[in-house]
Amino acid sequence: MTDTAPVLEIRDLHKAYGDLEVIKGVDITAHQGDVVSLIGSSGSGKSTILRCANLLEDSQQGDILFQGEAVEWKGHGPGRVPADQKQVLRIRTNLSMVFQQFNLWSHMTILQNVMEAPLTVLRRDRAEVEEKARAYLDRVGIGDKCDVYPAQLSGGQQQRAAIARGLCMEPQALLFDEPTSALDPELEQEVIKVIKSLAEEGRTMLIVTHDMKMAADISSHVVFLHQGLIEEEGAPDQLFGAPKSERLKQFLSSTAYAE
Repeated sequence: MTDTAPVLEIRDLHKAYGDLEVIKGVDITAHQGDVVSLIGSSGSGKSTILRCANLLEDSQQGDILFQGEAVEWKGHGPGRVPADQKQVLRIRTNLSMVFQQFNLWSHMTILQNVMEAPLTVLRRDRAEVEEKARAYLDRVGIGDKCDVYPAQLSGGQQQRAAIARGLCMEPQALLFDEPTSALDPELEQEVIKVIKSLAEEGRTMLIVTHDMKMAADISSHVVFLHQGLIEEEGAPDQLFGAPKSERLKQFLSSTAYAE
């Protein structure tokens, strides 16, 4: 760890949908180069935390800090919204989100998909963006697919294109929301290989995943969520090798995780 501010810090986060409280006071910190995996059963709040961190959802309580800068809010509780839309855009462009269902534009080629946000959001030079986009598509192993459309690719190739799109924004951190759960096992391995290589490069990542083996292999820190709270957290060898919580033991048993 360094003395610099964490890339992302979440403090006492609360999120409810009407009367349903999904996140009940969660603290998560990711320093530069950290790979933090969020695990837990469906409905435990994992994906909601990512969406709140990226300001795709408004939380009702707690602080979100990006590189030491706190999100500014107006209002309180259910009416709380970000106060500064320029700040929201700046933070969101620095926390690239990779979704479970790829979310590629079907009417654009793969290269156009990867180039779109740097051109329209960051207003970068087209030639520079195209060069970087092609390099990132090479980086994820589909440089030969620049001119095809998403429907012509396998699910694994589409997800790798989505990762290249996230990388092309040159973010401070990547947020992965169940990046492999929509894929067949064979295609899943293609995507896991890319994510592992990004971890080895020292990229800062928050990963919501059902894949315990991947979480164990690449994480610097693992957070186990249960019913909107952190039930247990720590280094992967501790959580997977010697879990303390009965709930975590049950969860790992139900996922058939074995070292």
